[in-house]
Amino acid sequence: MSRIGKLPIPVPAGVTVEISGQDISVSGKKGSLNRTVHPEIALELKDGQILVDGKKDGRNVSAFRGLTRSLVNNMVIGVDQGFKRILVIEGVGYRASMSGTSLSLSVGYSNPVEFSLPQGVAASVEGNNKIVLESIDKEILGLTAAKIRAIRKPEPYKGKGIRYEDERIVRKAGKTGAK
Repeated sequence: MSRIGKLPIPVPAGVTVEISGQDISVSGKKGSLNRTVHPEIALELKDGQILVDGKKDGRNVSAFRGLTRSLVNNMVIGVDQGFKRILVIEGVGYRASMSGTSLSLSVGYSNPVEFSLPQGVAASVEGNNKIVLESIDKEILGLTAAKIRAIRKPEPYKGKGIRYEDERIVRKAGKTGAK
């Protein structure tokens, strides 16, 4: 039984929502997003709130209801406030730079790695080692951040690599000398 799916989604001022069948369109000051929801889920706009309901009962319908509610809520928050993800590069000589929509990463390989940002994601580099990603679509933002992190994952001995700002790397002890 989905408890998240039962919660109504408040629509803030300045955000317009259009529901036509299984398609939902949300637009606000930051932009607009569209999504097609699962066929067993019904959306309804009532009193400045979006209500998510299942067309029939069942375990799968309840799961899709909670998923749909979270996705639509992220759409509403995204067009109103936007989302931000921060990546930190650690390591001697490791750095990042922006050129247009391309991110250049020097992270220990013989040549810099060029990463082209997808449409809808904006990036900026603070200093040489902090990458700030911003988007209205939380899904694309998370995928982009994960792809950038995968270029050089943080290693457990010195912590070198690309990590999320709030990520904690568990360090391992290195080899000890023979006695």
